[in-house]
Amino acid sequence: MLSDPDRSGRLLVVAACDFVLAPAAVAIPWERAAPHAPALLALPAFAVLGLSTWSFGGVATGTGPFLVLVYAWAALHFPRWILLAYAVPATLAYLVPLILTGQPPVVLAGAAVLMPVALAVALLIEAQARHLRDERERLARIERWRAAMINTLAHDVRSPLGAVRLVLDELREDATGTRAGMLDVALRQTARLHRLADALLDVQRIDSSGRLKLDLGEYPARELVRDALSYVHPGADIRVEIAEDATLCVDRQRFEQILINLLTNALRYGRPPIVVRVARDGATDRLEVRDHGPGIPETLRKDLFGRFAAQGEQGVGLGLWIVRQLAVAHGGQAVAEARDPGVAMVVMFPARP
Repeated sequence: MLSDPDRSGRLLVVAACDFVLAPAAVAIPWERAAPHAPALLALPAFAVLGLSTWSFGGVATGTGPFLVLVYAWAALHFPRWILLAYAVPATLAYLVPLILTGQPPVVLAGAAVLMPVALAVALLIEAQARHLRDERERLARIERWRAAMINTLAHDVRSPLGAVRLVLDELREDATGTRAGMLDVALRQTARLHRLADALLDVQRIDSSGRLKLDLGEYPARELVRDALSYVHPGADIRVEIAEDATLCVDRQRFEQILINLLTNALRYGRPPIVVRVARDGATDRLEVRDHGPGIPETLRKDLFGRFAAQGEQGVGLGLWIVRQLAVAHGGQAVAEARDPGVAMVVMFPARP
């Protein structure tokens, strides 16, 4: 090859090497090899780059950028020691063709400067990539811990709560007067803790699979609302405006969860009266829970249903997020609409024809 100065022939050899190496790199079963085995691909790459430098007549600017790209690829996938091991073959692949083609000292000096710069850039890229990998692994550990804690907390809370509720129900049957009122408060708070445990489990289900299983059925809307209201403080000023023949195609338990969350939110942050409406709007059934408070600025309404978007110091901001996730699971949506006065939380469900 050295005795044959025909550049076109050498370029054909370079092209042939590229066509052979690329499919071979893809076809090799790297998953069966050692973790850093693909780093060996850089060696034939350096050889091809050296041949290309020679074929271009020693024009350093022709292959220099590709040499930097090889370093960058290695920095993103392999540890620092591999980059340092590349220094010798990369330098030889770049400088030897320049020497063989009789390049002047200024070109050789420029190449000598490029090699340590390329290595330094590669080391910086490797350090940043390693930092990002470590951070990703740390976040993954935190997420696994969080998921385990949610599951443990929710399951461990539900079982004793069930036993407490049975005892309270038994005591409530024979209680009268002040004692009965106190037991009613205890039962409502027990139900609230049970709903919190359910919400935590829902969060985990949504995070793990992205969806919730529903048991859909068609129910009278007034009956659904009445059942949910039994879990809300009996003294609350809540008005129901629902037609007698109105029905909803929903998962009964999930609908109860939606309405209780909306009512709790309205009672905590709004002002009475709280109005609950169910109405058909074309192919959509609308559940509306409206308060008569000061309302919510438009800039904040769009984020109300976000995760951890708490409206005040109480709560952790999961209630409305759960509402939206449950609405989406039904094939609907949840939005906040301005009213004068107050705000209306609206959940839309697909209407059964």
